[in-house]
Amino acid sequence: MKLIFATNNKNKIIEVQALLNNKFNIQSLEEINCFEDIIENRDTIEGNAILKAKYIYDNYKVDCFADDTGLEVESLNGQPGVMSKRFSGADSTSNKNMDKLLKLMEFSENRKGKFKTVIALIYKGELTTFTGLCAGEIITEKKGEKGFGYDPIFKPTGRKYTFAEMDLEIKNKIGHRAKAVNKLIEFLSKKISIK
Repeated sequence: MKLIFATNNKNKIIEVQALLNNKFNIQSLEEINCFEDIIENRDTIEGNAILKAKYIYDNYKVDCFADDTGLEVESLNGQPGVMSKRFSGADSTSNKNMDKLLKLMEFSENRKGKFKTVIALIYKGELTTFTGLCAGEIITEKKGEKGFGYDPIFKPTGRKYTFAEMDLEIKNKIGHRAKAVNKLIEFLSKKISIK
């Protein structure tokens, strides 16, 4: 079964394809010659995921799914949240975003946070969403070279290491995106009777 994943983020594609094994053939936007910059202007993570999926379905008429992920920090009233990717401004990079977050939390004793991923699937014209959460804490300095985004400063609850210090296999057992993708797999498996 072929599905378009509404992203050109190679890290996300690798992470998701590792979860799907060979049940589904995931293709990126590049493979359908979609190079548009889809503006993520909704005020919720779910809203952005739905926006991207609808854009691809409406313009390319293919079964597709999109995700949006945010890091929600308790002491910052849920920030950066939906603005996670653009937290440090128009020229955001992962390092700039992490630096800004660490600066804001410099004197914070409450370092609790959670990653939230929402996947919006459009399959045969029907929209369904799936949510995955991973609770943890924001550590005080970057650790690890793996992963992407805020992974070097996020340590999941009950773990000794940040996401950026973990092998993908371990991250995919406990991570927010993995939880949402597993719900997606379960849904699609029922739809197409894959055991």
